[in-house]
Amino acid sequence: MARKRWVLLCIVVLCLVSAGRQMAQQPTMPMPLDGQNALLKQYCQGCHNDTTRSGNMTLSTLDLAHIDQSAAQAEKIIKKLRAGLMPPAGMKRPDVQTIRAFVTTLESEIDRTAAANLNPGTRPSQRLTRTEYTNSIRDMFGVEIDAAKYLAADTVSDGFDNIADTQTLSASMMQGYLRAAAHVTTGILGDPNAEPASTVYKANVLASQLRHVPGTPMGTRGGISFVFNFPADGDYNIRTLMWAEDEGRLYGAMSPEQDLDVSIDGERVALIKIPRTLNEGNAPSGIFAGLSANTGRIFVKTGPRQIAAAFVQSRSEIFEDDVAPIENTLIDTDMGTDGELTTMPHVREIEVTGPCNTAGVSDSLPRRRVFICRPLSPDEEVPCATRIIQNVARQAYRRPLNDVDMKGLMSFYQQGRTDGRDFETGVRRAMEAILVSPNFLFKIEPPPPTIAPGQTYRIGDVALASRLSYFLWGTYPDEELMATATQGKLNDPGELEKQVKRMLADSRSIWLSEKFAYEWLHLGDLLKLEPDPGYYPMYDHTLTMSLLREAELFFNSVVSENRSVLDLLTADDSFADERLALHYGLPNIRGAQFRHVVFPEDYRRGLLGKGAILALTSVADRTSPVYRGKWVMSVLLGTPPPPPPPVVPTLAETPAVSSSKVLTVRERMEIHRANPACNSCHKMIDPIGLALENFDVTGQWRTWDKTYATNAAGERVHTGGVPIDAKTQMYDGTPLDGPASLRQAMVAHSDVFIQNLTEKLMAFAIGRRAEYFDMPTIREITREAATDNNRFATLVVGIVKSPAFQMGKAAADSVAR
Repeated sequence: MARKRWVLLCIVVLCLVSAGRQMAQQPTMPMPLDGQNALLKQYCQGCHNDTTRSGNMTLSTLDLAHIDQSAAQAEKIIKKLRAGLMPPAGMKRPDVQTIRAFVTTLESEIDRTAAANLNPGTRPSQRLTRTEYTNSIRDMFGVEIDAAKYLAADTVSDGFDNIADTQTLSASMMQGYLRAAAHVTTGILGDPNAEPASTVYKANVLASQLRHVPGTPMGTRGGISFVFNFPADGDYNIRTLMWAEDEGRLYGAMSPEQDLDVSIDGERVALIKIPRTLNEGNAPSGIFAGLSANTGRIFVKTGPRQIAAAFVQSRSEIFEDDVAPIENTLIDTDMGTDGELTTMPHVREIEVTGPCNTAGVSDSLPRRRVFICRPLSPDEEVPCATRIIQNVARQAYRRPLNDVDMKGLMSFYQQGRTDGRDFETGVRRAMEAILVSPNFLFKIEPPPPTIAPGQTYRIGDVALASRLSYFLWGTYPDEELMATATQGKLNDPGELEKQVKRMLADSRSIWLSEKFAYEWLHLGDLLKLEPDPGYYPMYDHTLTMSLLREAELFFNSVVSENRSVLDLLTADDSFADERLALHYGLPNIRGAQFRHVVFPEDYRRGLLGKGAILALTSVADRTSPVYRGKWVMSVLLGTPPPPPPPVVPTLAETPAVSSSKVLTVRERMEIHRANPACNSCHKMIDPIGLALENFDVTGQWRTWDKTYATNAAGERVHTGGVPIDAKTQMYDGTPLDGPASLRQAMVAHSDVFIQNLTEKLMAFAIGRRAEYFDMPTIREITREAATDNNRFATLVVGIVKSPAFQMGKAAADSVAR
């Protein structure tokens, strides 16, 4: 009998769960027009009217019956309501279901109208960014270049440096492209007239420790490995500068004799004895004066070659490099010295000088990529030059060549052939012309010849392939994608989706992490942080780079594994090297190589637990709940708070001491927020940042807020502290008490997060800012992704298939050609 009752109870529960799911899946009912007007009047127009104009917005003229005529304003309303920002905290609010019905009604009407009036938007021709230029040269010719030597930094707009309408082309920039073309061509083909020059490469601080460095010979410790492009055959000197003890704390310590192995392309070119050295207590900034090693002149042939320098591990002598724990041996000129550093030498930097006694230019991989044929007689020169130039230009222009292209480029060849009196000079001249051509520097997408001004059109398959490749890889299309485009197959949605997924699975899709995520998440701001060494003595440049790489690899795992984009908020896994593991307290991780890790602590989940995000939103000597709250609102939710009025004092101007008491950051914020001019914005921003207050400036977890003061001798002393209080309330009323609750609040607004990510990804993909008329498309993309667990590839496929990505619109003043 009891068994029957249990079965009956289970059936009832299942029925109730099923009914609940059906109710949850029911679409939100539209709100009638009179209900919409009543809602605006009761909750919105008291602040947003012609008199008060709160947020510089008035709703007095908003016609809900014809919302498509005010779509730009309506999209702003939709974004604020979906994020829970309006009505403001503390004001009377309608229930969640009412807000959802109102928003859904607005979106449905806007989307319906937009579907009948397609607007893919317009943009001017997009120029290669400096990074895209570098990547294209690398992939075409197999050489790494430093484009920053020739090209000015790209203008950043809406967080990205590839927004077309900001890419001006000045006379000085054109001069930079001319210089770059000449230097890049020389770097590819070599320079038989190269003059001696010096280039310095700095070692990674962590890699200079005891562990084996990838690229260095087995059986070695520490060191550095890099690729250097030798410009000509000749004699070169490789000089290694090493670290030594710190400023005298190890007074009289003796380092053992070491063997430094220097190799090129895996072959040893020198084994240098590093003598035993005694620190006399006067080594400046951790560098032992004169502790360097030279290979002397060695003959090296032209081309990019792997140089490595590392110390041979001794089998006969065991010398423990443990004067202090390894975290105290991360020597760095950017770190405040704290003594007790290693006694063993470590590679600091390498200088390559040459060539001397130049002996011409020999074969190399870049030259082989250019010279796909060699003329054996004068009659073969022009046909061979044609093949070479056509091959290079086809890749550079990202399309098949026509007769006009070849006629112009061959004229440059003929001029160079005449002036230089040899075949190779003619090819050099043509290559310089290719690399400075608008066909290479700009992503040209010509409209159909009969297009009328203002008319929309689908861009050609070849141009679409270029768009796709620079979006996902940051470089020109590979042979498979170009072949698919030239055969006209990208018209097929199935083939297009196949290519997108192939490209996302390719290792080159790391571009989306190193460029899109880098710019979207503002990771570059991390490089500006210089924590006060008095508070954070162990923070160094190596940790900065490890934090940065972790964030990039974490985002890349979502891309390459086609995970749900919500993993960016919730995932408990990431990547760490030894330096980061020390910072996070992760055991059993050694060396400079990153490996997959799973965090045992809940607070490290997702982006909100990443040290890079927490550090870039801090200042030198304290955390900044304001910066952290603003970052979450702006970057993750796409709802940036308004800038503060110019008369409002900054938090830095708020006294740090009150009645002889050293105030915590939270207490200083409360004083700052008491100013009525500050309160309206800070009550939205601050709770988010305060929920992350358990993380210090460098992203380490803490439960105690330490306080410091300066004594009569001018020394910084610890004066105690108070437990961290992370309890607060989000602007929508959600209680917060730390990163876990903030993460849950973000997941509750996951629709806003996903839509904002899609909006930013689309802007990056199409090279223009996403506008209000793009929002119907973005909503359609996110709805489709929701049916596939919000997977990253589904979002990308939706963007690539969208009118904004596949179509153009002729400018109103354009002339059909």
